[in-house]
Amino acid sequence: MLSLFSFSTLHLDTGGIDIPYADKITHFVFYTGFAFLGSLCFRERTKGNIPLGKATIMVLVTAISYGIIIEVLQYMFTTDRMAEIGDVLANSLGALTGIGLIRWLFSKEKPLKWKF
Repeated sequence: MLSLFSFSTLHLDTGGIDIPYADKITHFVFYTGFAFLGSLCFRERTKGNIPLGKATIMVLVTAISYGIIIEVLQYMFTTDRMAEIGDVLANSLGALTGIGLIRWLFSKEKPLKWKF
């Protein structure tokens, strides 16, 4: 729900620092965490009964779909928020990065393992 509210009335003092594409970086980082933690959570909640590959695909589809839905809702129902294809791209790349990190961590010679 917070993605649909405007925070333009908040005046945060950034100290004059202007970071180019800060909003896209934020989208990327949040969706990297979403996919990474979502995969860990999904595997833990299912007690490992769903293979890691299938779990990561399900989380990836969920994250990308969620990002698209939020942008569509911003376009349709808000007047002071903008839906941007760049946000969808940053969300998707972040989700792919999170999934890539999970697959990398669990495919090494000595992969991380859950204890059940």
